Amino acid sequence: MLGISQRQLAEVARVSRPTIVDFEREARVPHPNNMEAIRSALEAAGIEFIPENGGGPGVRLAQGRNSS
Repeated sequence: MLGISQRQLAEVARVSRPTIVDFEREARVPHPNNMEAIRSALEAAGIEFIPENGGGPGVRLAQGRNSS
């Protein structure tokens, strides 16, 4: 959605790349502080997290953002 690499996300979130890799593979859930850092990095980059609303939680680009 953002077109960033695992390495870029790890750098911005200040977590290790294996943390991102394992999370994407669903091999493990990051520690709460790392999860918050990842979420904050994604939000700063323009991702909006959508809460459970009957159709399940999700993500989208924040209004006013585009993928280019």
